[in-house]
Amino acid sequence: MHPTVAKIHNDAAQRTDIPEFRAGDTISVDFKVIEGSKERVQTFTGVVIQRRGAGVSATFTVRKMSSNVAVERIFPLHSPRIAGIKVSRLGKVRRARIFYMRDLTGKASRIKEREA
Repeated sequence: MHPTVAKIHNDAAQRTDIPEFRAGDTISVDFKVIEGSKERVQTFTGVVIQRRGAGVSATFTVRKMSSNVAVERIFPLHSPRIAGIKVSRLGKVRRARIFYMRDLTGKASRIKEREA
């Protein structure tokens, strides 16, 4: 990485209120939605499929089922739009990116719980 770009990444404001989580964990992401002139907080609860990147450009993908339709959303980790992240369940998986969850349905898509 170019030294100037690295300096910008290091100087950028990084959040410190982010809990530890990884692929397989079930989390609730509270993010701010702007509708017209109003702003409200909406919760997106699902399983973390992957975390990627480092520093300011880090992102994570969350997958949830909504009326038997899978919805995946990518969140920038240090976004000011994220109001908060809560880890509700620790999942026990053996991979860093669990894209195989896309092919599983029903009971097969359950993830065992990991002890803290």
